[in-house]
Amino acid sequence: MSYVDGFVAAVPDKNKVLYVEHTQRVAEVFIEYGAVQYVECWGDDVPDGKVTSMKMAVKLEEGETVVFSWITWPSKEIRDQMVPQVMQDPRVVAELDMMPFDGSRLIFGGFEVIVNQGEGE
Repeated sequence: MSYVDGFVAAVPDKNKVLYVEHTQRVAEVFIEYGAVQYVECWGDDVPDGKVTSMKMAVKLEEGETVVFSWITWPSKEIRDQMVPQVMQDPRVVAELDMMPFDGSRLIFGGFEVIVNQGEGE
């Protein structure tokens, strides 16, 4: 069964183009190392919450947008084997030094796929 790494981040609106370019470069590396899909989504309809929300989770500031993204792997075993290699790849190391957002507010986790219907099954 496939495995997904999910991410939520706050990105300054002024850095949208830089963010897209940054993630396109990083995506290529993840795909080379076995990821089957790398998706980045720019927040368009992210509601405020009363108790919790994506905005609250990333401590969204004025002039920022919530970004939601995920990387799909063939399995957790492949992900566990490849992510350390990706993070040591010189191309990714270089990108970490120039991330166009505050990485300290990045939320991430690994998820076992339990339902997958429709496109991309």
